[in-house]
Amino acid sequence: MSALAANPTVPSDTSLLRVPAQQSRSSSRPQTAPLAQEESALQQRASVLFRAAENELHRHTDQLFARLMIVQWLAGLAAALWISPQTWIGASSQVNMHVWASLVLGGLISGFPAWLAWKFPGLVVTRHVIAAAQMLTSALLIHLTGGRIETHFHVFGSLAFIAFYRDWRVLVTATVVVAADHLMRGLFWPQSVFGVLTASPWRWVEHAGWVLFEDAILIVAIRRMLQEMSEIALRRATLEGSNVEIERQVVERTAELNKTQAELLETSRLAGMAEVATSVLHNVGNVLNSVGVSAELAATKVREFKIDSLKKVADLLQQNAADLPAFLTTDPRGKALPDFLQKLAVRLVEPQQAILQEMAMLQKNIDHIKEIVSMQQSYARGTGVVETLSVEDLVDDSIRINAASFSRHDVNVVRDIAPVPQLKTDRHKVMQILVNLLSNGKHALDRCEGDRLLKVRVVQNQEGMIEISVTDNGVGIPPENLTRIFSHGFTTKKQGHGFGLHSGALAAKELGGTLTAFSAGKDRGATFTLTLPLEV
Repeated sequence: MSALAANPTVPSDTSLLRVPAQQSRSSSRPQTAPLAQEESALQQRASVLFRAAENELHRHTDQLFARLMIVQWLAGLAAALWISPQTWIGASSQVNMHVWASLVLGGLISGFPAWLAWKFPGLVVTRHVIAAAQMLTSALLIHLTGGRIETHFHVFGSLAFIAFYRDWRVLVTATVVVAADHLMRGLFWPQSVFGVLTASPWRWVEHAGWVLFEDAILIVAIRRMLQEMSEIALRRATLEGSNVEIERQVVERTAELNKTQAELLETSRLAGMAEVATSVLHNVGNVLNSVGVSAELAATKVREFKIDSLKKVADLLQQNAADLPAFLTTDPRGKALPDFLQKLAVRLVEPQQAILQEMAMLQKNIDHIKEIVSMQQSYARGTGVVETLSVEDLVDDSIRINAASFSRHDVNVVRDIAPVPQLKTDRHKVMQILVNLLSNGKHALDRCEGDRLLKVRVVQNQEGMIEISVTDNGVGIPPENLTRIFSHGFTTKKQGHGFGLHSGALAAKELGGTLTAFSAGKDRGATFTLTLPLEV
C-alpha cells in the first residue's frame, strides 16, 4: 500500500479525472448519461492507478528477492561449511561435496532469477521464476542441513515472502515446486529431505498439506490486501478528480478576481481623473462667479450713463443749428449749455473708470480660467509618461488649481518646501494625488472656526524618498476611520463617492510609493503623507 502512496510511475493523463469528489452510487436512482460517463471515467482511472500500484509492488518485490537470493546463496555456503559435515559425516568437519553443491547449484538457482529481477522487474515470468527458485533454495538448504525439521520452516517463511507479490498464482507455482521436491526426494533420497534413511512414501503429502494450509491463509490475506488496494485506488482517483475540479475552479475564480481587480483599478483611475476634473471645474466655476459679478457691475455702471441728457443737448443744438452762435450767446438755455456739458463730463468719468476696472478684473479672471484649463490639458496629455520633474513645481501647480477655492473659503496655504532632488515619475498621477489631498484638506476646514490653515511640507526622508505631506487643522479623523479611509467606496462626505483616497493609494503604489494618513482624533486635524521614490 505504501507503493501506491508514493508511486512514481502513475500515468499523468488527467483526462479521466474530471469527476466530482462525491459520487452518488445509489442503484435506486437512475443515472443520466453524463453521470454514467463520469462514473465510467472514475472506474477507468481507478483501474489505471490500481495496475500502476500493482506493477510498482511487483517491481519492488522482485528487487527485494534479488538481494535475498544473494544472501541465501551465501547462507548456503556457510551451511555447507559448518553444518553439513556434522549432519552428514559426524563430528568431524571437512570440505566435501556439499560445499561444491552449495557453490555451483546454489549459484545457478540464485543467479538466474536475480538477473531477471534486475533486468526485467515486474514481468509475470520473473516472479514465477523467483517463486520456483526460492522453493529450490529451501530444498537446497534442507539438504545441506541433513533434512533437519527446523530448516523446513524456511519453506513457510519463503511462502510468506512470496505473498508480498499479492498474486495467488505465484503461490501455486511455489507449492507445486516444493511438493514435487518432497515427492521426488522422499522417494529416492529421504535422508536429504526428512533426515532419515527410510521414510513413508506418503510423508510428502503431510508436508504438502501444511504448505496448502498456509497457502489458504495467505490467499485470503492477498484477496483482502488487493481489495484494500482497489479501494485506495478508487479513493485516489476520486481525490484526483476533486483536485482537478478544484484547480479548475481556482483558475476560474483567479481569472474572475484578476478581471475584477483590473476593472476596479480602471474605475479607480477614472474616479481619480474625475476628482481632478471636478476640482478644475469647481475652481473654474468660482472664477466664473467673479466674472459674473464683474459683468453685472459693468452693466450697472453703463445703465448709470446720462444718455438722455446728451440726447436733449443734441436736440437743442439740432433745433438751433441755423443760428447756433446766437443761441449760445442770447438764449438762456444756450448760455447754460457749456456748464451743463462740463458737469455731465465729470459725472461720466466715474462710471467709465469703474467699468475699466471691472473689465480689467474680468480679463484677469478669464486668463485664470484659461490657465487652469491649459494646465489640466497638459497633465492629461502627460498621462503614463515618466518625466523628470521639480517637486516644488508640482506642489505649486496643485495649489494653483485649487487657488480660487482656497481664496473663496479663506484658507491660508503655507508652503514648507526643503531643497530636494527632482523626481522621475508620472506627472499626472502625482498631480491626481496632490489635488485630491488639497481638496480634501479644504473640505476638512469648511466647518473649522478660526484660522483655516493648510500646510504643505516637502522633505527627503532617511531612506532617500520624497515625502509630501498635507496637514490641516480641520475636523480630524476618528481612530476607527483611519484604517478605512483608503477603502474603496468609503467616504464621510455627503456628496462623496469614496474613490479619491482609494485611487490615490493605488496610484501611489503604482509609482512605487505609499499614501498614509495620521490624525490625533476628532477636531484635531489630519496629515496625509505621499512618499515617492526618486525614480519610478
